[in-house]
Amino acid sequence: MASNSRTSSRTSSSSWTSKQNKQFEKALAIYDKDTPDRWQNVAKAVDGKSADEVKKHYEILIKDVREIESGRVPFPNYRSNGSSA
Repeated sequence: MASNSRTSSRTSSSSWTSKQNKQFEKALAIYDKDTPDRWQNVAKAVDGKSADEVKKHYEILIKDVREIESGRVPFPNYRSNGSSA
């Protein structure tokens, strides 16, 4: 059972709802890098997430942005409304 509990805990900490992501985005806009206890403040604004979880989520976000900006992630091939028959 302890193994299942750890797996559930790991899964719940890594999965984020759209509501939590919105809360996270709003909190990042309020608490910038110069805010004392930034991650504790962000965590208080995000339902069910700890300071470590929000910090890790931020680090993943920064990594993803760097990958996109460096061209390592291709842009989706969107069709424009006027160009298709």
